[in-house]
Amino acid sequence: MNYDVIVIGSGPGGYVAAIRAAQLGFKTAVVEKSELGGVCLNWGCIPTKALLKSAQVFNYLKHAGDYGITFEGNAVADLPAMVKRSRGVADGMSKGIQFLLKKNKIDHIQGFGKVKPGKKVEVTDDEGKTTEYTASHIIIATGARSRELPNLLQDGKKIIGYREAMTLTEMPKNMVVVGSGAIGSEFAHFYNSIGVQVTLVEFLPNVVPIEDEDVSKQLERSFKKAGIKVMTSSSVESVEIVGDVCKVSIKTPKTIEIIECDIVLSAVGIATNLEGIGLEETGIKSEKGKVLVDAFYRTNVEGYYAIGDIVSGPALAHVASHEGITCIEKIAGMHVEAIDYGNIPGCTYTSPEIASVGMTEKAAKEAGYEIKVGKFPFSASGKASASGSKDGFVKVIFDAKYGEWLGAHMIGDNVTEMIAEAVVARKLETTGHEIIKSIHPHPTMSEAVMEAVAAAYGEVIHL
Repeated sequence: MNYDVIVIGSGPGGYVAAIRAAQLGFKTAVVEKSELGGVCLNWGCIPTKALLKSAQVFNYLKHAGDYGITFEGNAVADLPAMVKRSRGVADGMSKGIQFLLKKNKIDHIQGFGKVKPGKKVEVTDDEGKTTEYTASHIIIATGARSRELPNLLQDGKKIIGYREAMTLTEMPKNMVVVGSGAIGSEFAHFYNSIGVQVTLVEFLPNVVPIEDEDVSKQLERSFKKAGIKVMTSSSVESVEIVGDVCKVSIKTPKTIEIIECDIVLSAVGIATNLEGIGLEETGIKSEKGKVLVDAFYRTNVEGYYAIGDIVSGPALAHVASHEGITCIEKIAGMHVEAIDYGNIPGCTYTSPEIASVGMTEKAAKEAGYEIKVGKFPFSASGKASASGSKDGFVKVIFDAKYGEWLGAHMIGDNVTEMIAEAVVARKLETTGHEIIKSIHPHPTMSEAVMEAVAAAYGEVIHL
C-alpha cells in the first residue's frame, strides 16, 4: 500500500501528473471517486464540444441554401440524440484514460480520497470501507463544481447547472442563462442554435467580461443577430417556480423585468472541492477556497502538493495539466521553469469562437505601456468570405518602446485553433516584424494574425 506518488483526482491535472510521474519511474496511484478524466472530460470541455458540433452541423443544414445546396424537408434538432452522441464521446475518452493508466502501470484506486498526517491517504469506497495508503508525495487535484448563489439554488430540474444542461431529455422552449463566462455563453449559443429562445443575463457591463472589450462587444452583436436576448449590467434577484414555469425577476439599470421560461441555467462560476479532504487535519493552509502553494505547487506541509482548480490561477484544463507536469518534474529533481501565468491562452467555443492570450488593451494602458494596436477584420479575409463566416477579427497589442507582444485577442471561426501562434511567439519573445516577415499560407484564417500585426506597424496590405 506504499507508493512514491499518490494523486487524488483524475481530471486533466491529476491523470496527467500521474502519467508523467510513472514516466519518470515513480510507483504511482490515482484515487478517483467518480469517472476517470474528471469534470472536464466527462461533464465539461469534451461533451460540451460534442454538443456544440451538433449545433454547428444543424446550423449548416439550416443555411445550406447559402452554399448552393438544396434538399427536401427541414432539418430537425433532436436534443436527446445530440445528448446521446455527446455522452458517447465522453465515455470513449474516459475509457481512453483508463487505457493510459494501465499502459503506464498506474494503480486506479476507486473511492473518496482524504489526506492525513504522516503522508497518508485514506480512501473510502462506495460501500463505506476505508483503506489507508502511504506515499512519499501526495498531489491533491480534486477540482471544482458549479457554484450556487443563495438566491439561485439549483434543484436539478428547473434551476440547473452545467451537468444538467448537457443531459436534458426534452428541449425547452425558452431558457434564461445566468452568467456570460465561457460556460454560460457556450450553452446560450448551443440552445439558441437548436431553436430555444435564450435570454443571457450578465451582472457586469460586458458579456465574456474577462475578454478585451472589443471582443465582448462583437460577441454581443453576434448573439443579438442570432436572436439571443442579452441583458448586461443586470442581475437575477429571484426565481419563482409556478407549475412548470420559472418566473425570473431581473434587475436592470432601469427597472425590474420579469421573464418567464422553462429552464434557468446558473453559470455563475465554480466552487472548489476542498470539503472533507483532510486539509485542516493535515495542517494544509487554504485561503478563500484555494490551497496555498508555491511556484512548484508545494503546500506548507512537506510532501503534500496541490494543482488545478483548487489553487490560484485560471481554472482551465490545460493549465491544470501543465501544473501537474511541472509539479512532478520538480519532485523528480529536474530543472523546471515556473509557469508563466501571463501567457495562458483562453478559449470560448461560441459562434463566433473567442481566443485570447496576454493583456487586453485596457490592461496594457493601465499598466503604463505605450502601445501599438493592430486589428484585422475577417470581413477582409478571403478564406472567411469563402466559408461564409465573416464575423469577427484579430486584434494584437504591442509595446511601442521595445516591441514586446503584449496581447492577442481573436473572435471568429476557428480562432481557437489559431491562438497557439501568439502563445509560442510570446514565449520566444518574437517581435512584430518577425511575424510580418513569416510567410503565412493563403487563403487561411491565420493570415489575419500577420495582417493584424502589420496593421499595428502601419504595413497592412489588405485594408
